[in-house]
Amino acid sequence: MFTDARCEPVAYLDPWCASYEERLRALGRRSRHVAYVYERPESSSFRYRVFNMIEALEAAPALGISASWFTQKDLRGDLAFVDRADAIIICRTRYDHDLARLVAKARARGTRLIFDIDDLVFDPEYVHVVTHTLDMTQPSDDEWNYWFGYVSRIGAAMRCCDSVITTTAPLAERVRDYAPDRSVTVLPNFLNRRQCELSQRLLGRKREGGYRREEPTMVGYFSGSPTHNRDLLVASPGLAQILKRHLDVALRVVGYIQLNDLLEPFRHRIQVMGMQDFVNLQRTIAEVEVNIVPLQNNVFTNCKSELKYFEAGAVGVPTVASPTAPLAGVITHGVNGFLSRTHEWEGRIAEALDMLQRDPTVYEGMADRAAEDSLSRFGWNRQARRIEAAVFGPG
Repeated sequence: MFTDARCEPVAYLDPWCASYEERLRALGRRSRHVAYVYERPESSSFRYRVFNMIEALEAAPALGISASWFTQKDLRGDLAFVDRADAIIICRTRYDHDLARLVAKARARGTRLIFDIDDLVFDPEYVHVVTHTLDMTQPSDDEWNYWFGYVSRIGAAMRCCDSVITTTAPLAERVRDYAPDRSVTVLPNFLNRRQCELSQRLLGRKREGGYRREEPTMVGYFSGSPTHNRDLLVASPGLAQILKRHLDVALRVVGYIQLNDLLEPFRHRIQVMGMQDFVNLQRTIAEVEVNIVPLQNNVFTNCKSELKYFEAGAVGVPTVASPTAPLAGVITHGVNGFLSRTHEWEGRIAEALDMLQRDPTVYEGMADRAAEDSLSRFGWNRQARRIEAAVFGPG
């Protein structure tokens, strides 16, 4: 565990608390106006696909774009923001009467409508894959009704729009299959300003201390929700062997995950932490030596973004990941991380640990490359022109 990355929990309050009036004024501050619509503010898709986008645009005044966010609750009002918007981006929002009202008013004004989606949850053809991946082995009628309803309504909202923005190339292909007459642009997830600032401070402390460590050596799994139980199971046979053979290694699990039968015997060496806000998550990642991102191999997981790689990379922690197309696209095996097929997890984690023990300078080089790549490619201050091109077209 890295000792110089330790710090007290960071004070955190959700940064999305502006009133409707404040958000409406923010929309009109510059010459071009982009309105984001999302069901309700939260720390998952809203943060990545709405809050982070607005923050990046706000920091680039030369582009002349002001952006603001609105919710389903706001759609029940007078829709004054539609009159001010040059483009409206509907992000992962289910179709309903209020959304139909918004679409009709935007169409009447000739306002461009864009749909933003970050998961394969718009085509009912894949509902069975989604439920299986999320560890619903025998969904009830209510669960089937929820998922088919949810996915179908997301798809209906997508088809109300002129074009689509999404997070990865594989997901863009699925969008083209579902809505072949819509243009699709890939705009990756990225870190926001506060994440980057804290990550750079923690990374600097680790570098200044020469990546100083103490036992135990910590492998980290930062999953979030119980829906990742099956993903953790992918790496669990290898993890169990690592814990059995390396008594100085421990596992840190962050989120509401359930330890499976393979890991349960090692519970005394598994640190389970609750859900973290997006700032303190960086603090909990920075302390571990190796980050793991095991994923099942199916069409749903191959559409997932690179965020688990760059959240760890930003604080100088190399990742061992399943070779989904997005992760294989950013991780060069042995250079800035490791890729592991299902049967390789023990060997790949052991390779990372051996490198750490045998030649720490090689590990530090990999950590530095992961940090440089994550902060340069997925930093909040590198995205504004990409957002502009996705919304208004290349210019």
